[in-house]
Amino acid sequence: MTKSIKLNIGDIAPEFSCPDKDGKIVSLKDFINKKPIVLYFYGKDGTPVCTKEACEFRDRYEKFVDAGVDVIGISCDDSESHSKFTKKYQLPFTLLSDKDGKIAKSYGVKGILLPGRTTFIIDTDGKILMTYSALLSATSHIEESLKVIENLKLKQQKPL
Repeated sequence: MTKSIKLNIGDIAPEFSCPDKDGKIVSLKDFINKKPIVLYFYGKDGTPVCTKEACEFRDRYEKFVDAGVDVIGISCDDSESHSKFTKKYQLPFTLLSDKDGKIAKSYGVKGILLPGRTTFIIDTDGKILMTYSALLSATSHIEESLKVIENLKLKQQKPL
């Protein structure tokens, strides 16, 4: 059984492997050695708030790409549901299936009936740079993520 813990800024993000929308097994390590990621947990494909959040990530996706960041969404939906959701809303980022909820639990993501709405920014060393939870706010996750990413870009541009 996976233990639910609260992750803090500076903690190492728990490793995971799970299927994407095509059923291909994807791991956190496939991403973090290459570029920072925004990892967002959401409740369910097609629900109003989750759809609004996914579409907001889609509409602002170029800002993440321009900043050199990958976006990954995780929910308890299966690969087939993710495939339909991605196609219907033309989502350009990766969606992963946490069917048994073990990944959400390992990240300390809590919800009421479904997994909660929590976003993490993870750097290339696997360290958590930001955690943000807001169950009913679909767009604040994107805003907060972009603020943190912008601050990181500014810090990297400053001369040593």
